[in-house]
Amino acid sequence: MQIINPATEAVITSLQEDAKDQIAAKYEAAKSAQKKWKQVSIQHRIEAIQKFSELLNTNKETLAQTLTDEMGKPLQQAKNEINGAIGRIKFFIDNSEKWLNDEVLLQDAGMTEKIAFEPLGVIANISAWNYPYLVGVNVFVPGLISGNAVLYKPSEFTALTGLAIEKLLHEAGIPKHIFQTIVGAKEAGETLLDLPLDGYFFTGSYKTGQHIYQKVATKMVPCGLELGGKDPLYITDEITDISNVAAGTADGAFYNNGQSCCAVERIYVHEKVYEAYVDAFVKEVKSFKMGNPNEEGVYIAPMSRATQVSYLEFQVQDALSKGATLLAGGKRVAGKGYYFEPTVLTNVNHGMSVMHEESFGPIIGIMKVKDDAEAMQLMLDTPYGLTAAVYANTFERAKPVLDAMDSGTVYWNCCDRLSPQLPWSGRKNSGFGSTLSYMGIRAFVKPKAYHLRGSLK
Repeated sequence: MQIINPATEAVITSLQEDAKDQIAAKYEAAKSAQKKWKQVSIQHRIEAIQKFSELLNTNKETLAQTLTDEMGKPLQQAKNEINGAIGRIKFFIDNSEKWLNDEVLLQDAGMTEKIAFEPLGVIANISAWNYPYLVGVNVFVPGLISGNAVLYKPSEFTALTGLAIEKLLHEAGIPKHIFQTIVGAKEAGETLLDLPLDGYFFTGSYKTGQHIYQKVATKMVPCGLELGGKDPLYITDEITDISNVAAGTADGAFYNNGQSCCAVERIYVHEKVYEAYVDAFVKEVKSFKMGNPNEEGVYIAPMSRATQVSYLEFQVQDALSKGATLLAGGKRVAGKGYYFEPTVLTNVNHGMSVMHEESFGPIIGIMKVKDDAEAMQLMLDTPYGLTAAVYANTFERAKPVLDAMDSGTVYWNCCDRLSPQLPWSGRKNSGFGSTLSYMGIRAFVKPKAYHLRGSLK
């Protein structure tokens, strides 16, 4: 399996993919080791994760460089991702004991009722390439703290980062067989689906998520799916600080090259502020520096995959053939690397791919609407349900829009953000289940109810 630098198209290295028998052996080792790991105190497990967090910070420069080399994101954004992962780990360290300890719900004369939370067992974490640290720690950190063994399959596009994570976890005190990396692409993932694991947690596309869900359904085990989105944003006519709003929402659309499941993917603007907003938005996008991700100040770097460049070309041509206007970008950059210009399209409609199919790249369609009702109707016209945002001066104006959205997360005067305090979950084709928050801690355990008659002393 070749690891390719998307900025230069040079082969960084080659890795040997795990064969089916190797993966099966890793599962058997994990299954055996997990019986002992679940008996380890939660305090000890948390201490190991704390050490892992410290090692991430100590090795940040090297880890960020590896991520930039194999995935293509600007080096500063790679460092930002690792810093964000450290912040999320702190949430799990600070909150896991509270939400995993036994809960006594009734204790009176002669009767105690309580809930204990037991680990699922051996779980698969099939992770994504766009934010391998952030989406990874959402799963394997609470999974390990809860007493599970984890078979971690990083994306084939960020396998070196996955191996670096494994090395640091083992150095931090996580036993070798409790966290094991599965190296490979589709075939390795299929092997994991065939094994009798106790839970599956996937981050990626709707199509792959649907396949995983269907494949493991007969096992009757938990399956968490964090899938894609076509996240809408609405600019009301209340907004007066047009420049700052345009800058913030452009960042929401183009950060990480738009390769974020919660990136803004379509924008609706009230007709009264439409012209001013579009002018400010395009000005902001044209100021983005594109280039080698190792250069200081670069904001737009190469796409992670060559195939995605071709898909964006298709979306641009589809939109233009149906009447859209191109205000910025619109084409791949000549030369080495998977570069695509940051692209802004107007005069768009929902008959165009760019307004209903996930782009996952530096492209946005902006559509004029006459009022809140039209905006809501268009925002809801999607099979996805991850995030939705509205910009308005008052919450009174924003609330009806937010309440109407059929999505797991809604934003008022912000976008493209997560908090470890709040659950991260999708609806419809954006998946189901929750990571983050206390719900994302308890996603990796199974409750056991105790009815205890008699004195416990």
